[in-house]
Amino acid sequence: MPADSVLSLPLVTERLRLRAHTPGDAAWLHRVYAQPDVARYLLDDPWDAARAAREAVAREPKSDLDGGTNTLALVIERERTPIGDVLLWRTDTHPRIAEVGWVLDPAHAGQGFAREAVAEVLRVVFEHYGLHRVVAQMDARNTASARLATAVGMRREAHLRQDWWNKGEWTDTLVFGMLAADRPVT
Repeated sequence: MPADSVLSLPLVTERLRLRAHTPGDAAWLHRVYAQPDVARYLLDDPWDAARAAREAVAREPKSDLDGGTNTLALVIERERTPIGDVLLWRTDTHPRIAEVGWVLDPAHAGQGFAREAVAEVLRVVFEHYGLHRVVAQMDARNTASARLATAVGMRREAHLRQDWWNKGEWTDTLVFGMLAADRPVT
């Protein structure tokens, strides 16, 4: 698929639907991002309702990596119920390099939903957008995200020691990466 064509949404996997955000997503974003266990490894503190409403509006136009925002922000739905989201944005280093991040409601953890969603997003960004490289950076204590990165085929490239001051403490960062050449030939 040519990189200059608009991505057709929603993306559909065996068990999930990945769609663009809408302003109506504020309630579920608040429910998920307000949880201390979710915010623990993120850069932000738990969200209040006002923050969730602002984020829902801000994410709405982020539906095409080639669009004006250079960001693809997708809601992960299971049986039409939002259970998390995946964000992918172009970095400043090169237009064919992007970073990916994800959040899943802990109530739906351990069932492979995040792996299925992230794998589909990676497939799309390499095949549709022709990216060269995708990276994921995370708090090194977030073992679930590190397992997910490995499960979708990303390689651990670095463990940066106490490189980030976050929420009153120095934290370590893990960096995972995937090249287009790492993807299996289909």
